[in-house]
Amino acid sequence: MKTIGVFDSGVGGLSVLRALLTEIPQAHFVYVADSGYAPYGERSAQQVIDRAQRITTYLRRNHAIDALVVACNTATALAIESLRSRHPDLPIVGVEPALKPAAAITRTGHVGVLATRGTIESERFARLRARTQADTTAPLHFSCQACDGLADAIERGDSATTEMLCERYVHALQSGTHTTEPMDTLVLGCTHYPFATEELSRWCGPGVTLVETGVPVARRTRDVLKMGKAEAETDDGRHGAALTLLSTGDPAALAAAAHRWLGTQVSASSLKD
Repeated sequence: MKTIGVFDSGVGGLSVLRALLTEIPQAHFVYVADSGYAPYGERSAQQVIDRAQRITTYLRRNHAIDALVVACNTATALAIESLRSRHPDLPIVGVEPALKPAAAITRTGHVGVLATRGTIESERFARLRARTQADTTAPLHFSCQACDGLADAIERGDSATTEMLCERYVHALQSGTHTTEPMDTLVLGCTHYPFATEELSRWCGPGVTLVETGVPVARRTRDVLKMGKAEAETDDGRHGAALTLLSTGDPAALAAAAHRWLGTQVSASSLKD
């Protein structure tokens, strides 16, 4: 059984873990929620790099991981190159806003992007945006919005603040655009945001398709490890994967989030660093 490390600034990476459990049900996953240092999107680049390096070193030393999934857009944007440089023998898969899939499905050519400030302002995102536009023959416009506080509200389970911020940022996208074409596709550029799809869909309206990155990341991880998808699940229809949950914050909050969003009954442990 392969052991795959997965980490995020908090519980948002569970949206990626959910896809990983489906694509690689025979693996052992060690998920680290760095909730004690969340949100990454409002920290400096060096702070994010330091946290990513510390967690990766821990996972290698204590769990002998065969691969690492950086299930955080901000950490991918700011730290993945540093991680690959320091751990050249470790397969590392990151996440990035799904600009290319969005460009492939938009009909109007107007794509909205919601992400953390750390992602929106990163050089990696700028390069991705430029490449996507260069590779698209039809006119393509990206409206990008930094969503300060949204990941944190989702992390805390604060439904009222989540609703308010979703309304604010969707309205900012729709009113601040420089194109007359209506936005018909919205990229969820933070792994926390898929857990607010109900609120975002309500404010976007039925004509907007929401795009996230969990499934492509999971499939990429499976391919990197040269693993085939298991043909059968356990008798009760659940995934057969082993799961270890660790948090630098409140482990009970991580276990509750995993139960709510993954349907697991796995307890979480505290990770002291």
